[in-house]
Amino acid sequence: MEFLSFLTLLGIAYLLWRLTDQLPDIIFRLSEIQRDIAALLRLSKAKSKDADAADSKD
Repeated sequence: MEFLSFLTLLGIAYLLWRLTDQLPDIIFRLSEIQRDIAALLRLSKAKSKDADAADSKD
């Protein structure tokens, strides 16, 4: 039973090591996604304001 616990602990340590190794890349990709979503939201708001302005002119 101790051997199984040791293997489990080694597996968890390995996964944590791999996660921390990839963390800077993950953070960069998340920031890029966040920037793209913000740009899409700004574009969507600008289009809705243009549509509202066009409706009010009619």
